[in-house]
Amino acid sequence: MPALSLKSTTMDREKLIAKLKEIVAPYTHDKEALEKIDQTTDFITDLKINSANLVDVILDVEEEFDIEIDNLEMAKMLNVNETVTIIESKLKALDR
Repeated sequence: MPALSLKSTTMDREKLIAKLKEIVAPYTHDKEALEKIDQTTDFITDLKINSANLVDVILDVEEEFDIEIDNLEMAKMLNVNETVTIIESKLKALDR
């Protein structure tokens, strides 16, 4: 699936969560939890994504949204809400 061009477009949270669901799907060990993904979903606890794969998720997020995530942000990206918040802030910065 081709990457979305988001440099001049701000996505709404639902679309971001849907895109994030696609990104984490290959790394998720609890497919039932994946179907119920929402802002409260924790990647490690709920989706059973191991820490090594969590790095892969973050790399895939960077590639998909054409953004760079620093180490401090990466450390916060343990759940859907925090991840979407970081993606939103990065996309807003690109809009300027």
